[in-house]
Amino acid sequence: MKKMKRLFVVMAAVVALLASAQPSRPKLIVGLVVDQMRWDYLFNYQWGEGGFKTLLRDGYRCNNTIIDYVPTVTAAGHATIYSGTTPAFHGIVGNNFMLHGKNVTSVQDDSERGVGGNDKTRGKSPRNLVTTNIADQLLLASDFKSRIVGIALKDRAAILPAGHRPTGAYWYDKDSKSFVTSTYYRDKLPKWVSDFNKKHRTELAYDQNNTPMGTTMTFAMAEQALINEKLGQDDATDLLAISVSNTDMCAHYYGTHSPKVDSIYYQLDREIAHFIDVLDQRIGRGNYLLFLSADHGGTHSYPRMTAHGLPSACWYNPDALKAANELLEQQFGVKQLIKAEMEYPFYINHEAIDNARLDYNEVMRAACRALEVPEEIQWAIDMSRIDTYPIPTILKERIKLGYFPGRSGEIYVVPRTGVYAGKTEWDGSNHGTWSQSDSHIPLIFMGWHITPGETSRLTHMTDITATICAMLHIQAPNGCIGTPIFE
Repeated sequence: MKKMKRLFVVMAAVVALLASAQPSRPKLIVGLVVDQMRWDYLFNYQWGEGGFKTLLRDGYRCNNTIIDYVPTVTAAGHATIYSGTTPAFHGIVGNNFMLHGKNVTSVQDDSERGVGGNDKTRGKSPRNLVTTNIADQLLLASDFKSRIVGIALKDRAAILPAGHRPTGAYWYDKDSKSFVTSTYYRDKLPKWVSDFNKKHRTELAYDQNNTPMGTTMTFAMAEQALINEKLGQDDATDLLAISVSNTDMCAHYYGTHSPKVDSIYYQLDREIAHFIDVLDQRIGRGNYLLFLSADHGGTHSYPRMTAHGLPSACWYNPDALKAANELLEQQFGVKQLIKAEMEYPFYINHEAIDNARLDYNEVMRAACRALEVPEEIQWAIDMSRIDTYPIPTILKERIKLGYFPGRSGEIYVVPRTGVYAGKTEWDGSNHGTWSQSDSHIPLIFMGWHITPGETSRLTHMTDITATICAMLHIQAPNGCIGTPIFE
């Protein structure tokens, strides 16, 4: 009997020791990415109570967070935030890129079908993302008990943050005017998503891109995901990835600080305030970890800058492609030696070069010279020879961190500072360059184990996931190159 008692005591001690060895973790991580949100927007608007004011007051703010690769675009940004690495490793080099000779979107997957839309709804998946991300690492750390959901208007903004095996990823389909998914995830919409589409049929029929309605519907979907998927309700840490897409889409049409864009940000402020209240009530302020950031910033439009006497210029990439090909045809007698452009990356037509038995290196030199003809362009870089170019080291490293062989263009065009891809008569803003306008993004952490404060030291987009993984004592994603922000 005494031996049994001693055994029970030993077992109890072992259980207590194991329990004490388990790291503390939040019930829920909420990632909030605002598409094309410049860092200075945190301070340029007169926020109401409870939204951005709460984040600024109760959160820890990193004032100097930089994207250290190019191009600074949506798909690459979302993939980087959640994987802790850059396109050179995760493979999402742009919103569109060439894959096996075909122009594809970042989440295009022709082996899958759309679910919940109509005949035009296409299949999507995260298969082009070649590394793990924080969602995948949460699943590994919890023995696949964590629940992961991605919500956005844009497909890439819902899919890439949610990782490879989430509970679900849902995005807005403009053809069917509803939130949809793909057969990669499931063959039928969950009842709560179908019910949401029916209940909000009228609202979803409105313009989601250029009005505050898109923001409202995004957060309404996120709230239903929180409730119906029971996120944050058990011992495993769950993840809810929310991306606000219409801030970007509207800015592309109307430009930064246009009345339409401003109205979306004020609605975003109100939606954040409501959602924080929901999280506080359902999860508890000390039980969830929320971060807010952006996938990229945005360059002020040419009309806005020049109206106030500030330097600005536009470079229209389709015209640049046409002009460069005409020069190359005059020199080599072959049409379309440059196959395609994706704004700043340009793709060489290897088939045309081979068929005409041209010298590849000679064509590349000529193509770079042709693309450098416009005064708005500072360099056109042959990526196979980038280390030989006399360009600043910091820019060289950003270009290399955005380059993935077989997907990226063979030539990368760098415009002069302040120049962006577009036309002078367009009112919309754009992004994609290395400049502060496009690469300086907001970053705030709030909630679980966060002490209010701020830092102005240099931090990076890749540090976001590295920080969260360090706080949770889980392994960082397999391609992560970020450094935890220990402040």
